Amino acid sequence: MIGRIVLVASMVLTPALLMPAYAQDVPGIEICTVEKTMERRTSCLQSNVDFLMKTINKLGTANQQKLDAANRQIDGLKSAVVSLQKTVDDLLAAQKKAIEDTKKKPDAPAAKDAAK
Repeated sequence: MIGRIVLVASMVLTPALLMPAYAQDVPGIEICTVEKTMERRTSCLQSNVDFLMKTINKLGTANQQKLDAANRQIDGLKSAVVSLQKTVDDLLAAQKKAIEDTKKKPDAPAAKDAAK
């Protein structure tokens, strides 16, 4: 069992160990105080500024898209509220009309009882 684990681990790790490692510049905030020369320190600071500006622009765009989506949703909800308010107004008008109609009509059975 342990032999299989070692065999699988060696098969997975061997290609990674044989491949040359290339240095890569990962964008992010760098500590510029460790640089000794002014040119390297300035370059480091400029890299930090560029990274922060790209991050701000990315976040600004994402937030603007969220705001636009929220505004569209608000507009849809406003139109739904207007539609519901119209429906409520129509129902209230129908209810008032029904109440007025019942007040105007004399009850037929009550009229017959009064005639006896």
